[in-house]
Amino acid sequence: MTAATTAPSRSRRRVRLGVRIGLAALAVGAFSAFGTPAHARGPDGIADVAEKVIDAVVNISTSQTVDAKGSGSNTMPQLPPGSPFEEFFDDFFKNRRGPGGGKGGERGDNNPPRKTNSLGSGFIIDTSGIVVTNNHVIADADEIHVILNDGTKIKAELVGVDKKTDLAVLKIKPPKPLVAVKFGDSDKLRLGDWVVAIGNPFSLGGTVTAGIVSAKNRDISSGPYDSYIQTDASINRGNSGGPLFNLDGDVIGVNTLIISPSGGSIGIGFAVPSKTVVGVVDQLRQFGELRRGWLGVRIQSVTDEIAESLNIKPARGALVAGVDDKGPAKPAGIEPGDVVVKFDGKDVKDPKDLSRVVADTAVGKEVDVVIIRKGQEETKKVTLGRLQDPEKVQAAVKTDEPAPEKLVTQKALGLDLATLNKDLRTRYKIKDSVKGVVVTNVDANSDAAEKRLSAGDVIVEVAQETVSSGADIQKRVDQLKKDGKKSVLLLVSNADGELRFVALSVQ
Repeated sequence: MTAATTAPSRSRRRVRLGVRIGLAALAVGAFSAFGTPAHARGPDGIADVAEKVIDAVVNISTSQTVDAKGSGSNTMPQLPPGSPFEEFFDDFFKNRRGPGGGKGGERGDNNPPRKTNSLGSGFIIDTSGIVVTNNHVIADADEIHVILNDGTKIKAELVGVDKKTDLAVLKIKPPKPLVAVKFGDSDKLRLGDWVVAIGNPFSLGGTVTAGIVSAKNRDISSGPYDSYIQTDASINRGNSGGPLFNLDGDVIGVNTLIISPSGGSIGIGFAVPSKTVVGVVDQLRQFGELRRGWLGVRIQSVTDEIAESLNIKPARGALVAGVDDKGPAKPAGIEPGDVVVKFDGKDVKDPKDLSRVVADTAVGKEVDVVIIRKGQEETKKVTLGRLQDPEKVQAAVKTDEPAPEKLVTQKALGLDLATLNKDLRTRYKIKDSVKGVVVTNVDANSDAAEKRLSAGDVIVEVAQETVSSGADIQKRVDQLKKDGKKSVLLLVSNADGELRFVALSVQ
């Protein structure tokens, strides 16, 4: 019995042991066959890229003279009365101010302006000495120096800046032959492509990090033309203005900013795509400034409600809310209520698309603009103007409001509506050029309140038809309900005549 029971037990142990050995061998064989996973070791060629381009990446050193008044450098720490350090710090700060100096933090002859320094990165794009970096790296600098990878320091001249894309171009006189890099096509990038970020922070020499393209066309609301490449390649302090390379060694972006609670990289970095950089750099080199195209319209998003009101499926494009009387769109026949869906052969999915493509188009170029008007596509030919920097908005002049008068109003869509007259114009400071029906009150629980309509707004059109009284509005709303519409599209003006479209529920 004993022998009979023991033999199978040993057999099972041998089987289990054999299975374990076999699995172990299989695991070792698999590891030997495949090695370290590709995602762990990264792609081949990063070292080759770094070696090829490292000397074109430079450090940007700036200095700026600032007023020392109120700075912490001469301000005595606040210490508890009787602190054993009080006498020490008092003597220390008196000595720093010098004889006759004022109290800590006060400005006098012994507290002159001081210089501050900052560091960033950049890269050479032309062996004649043209360097690209970020505008924020050199902003307000009194002096700019470019430090090459071998430590050579050269004074730089500012060629031009573009604050809207945070780019700057510098010029240096090279004492010896330079290494330059060329731009690649950022449009060819795919999600997951490997990229290499190289910077020269703190004049320590080139630093190399690698990662992948996490996202494209990223809009983080930092400027009007946001279309960033997002990458998890580490972009740390001092790397701003440095290049982002593809594995061919071409610059496909300029490392500009990161999102981080601590200031260090957490794998969310952004680079201005080379497609944008090339256009900006070319204009800065040629003109010393940006000359962007201008269509002369104010635009807003096409929401699902607005799309339903305008018979547009699916919701897309940029809705024209207003047309500048002196802009190129006016003589071309573009009107408020038109939806731009294509510009110069390029699809327009949202207002940002239109802003970017118009800005990138040459001033004076005639382009085809495809719009949707009352459900039908039309093509307008527009000769672009030049975008000027907006002037400062003048402060409104305060006037005493007249005593409120009794008004005849009508309720519709959660609004109290009144015919626009001289008294109402005075009360709400509405320009004479604004025509329509004025809102005198908004129901706090209405869709209108949710869409931020307020007293003093003027309804100019309802469902793309002009209105002059509350009765006109109610009539149009009743008709839309009969037609089975879920929402009504209003063209609304503020007191200054700026227009916007608002879709309200009629149910």
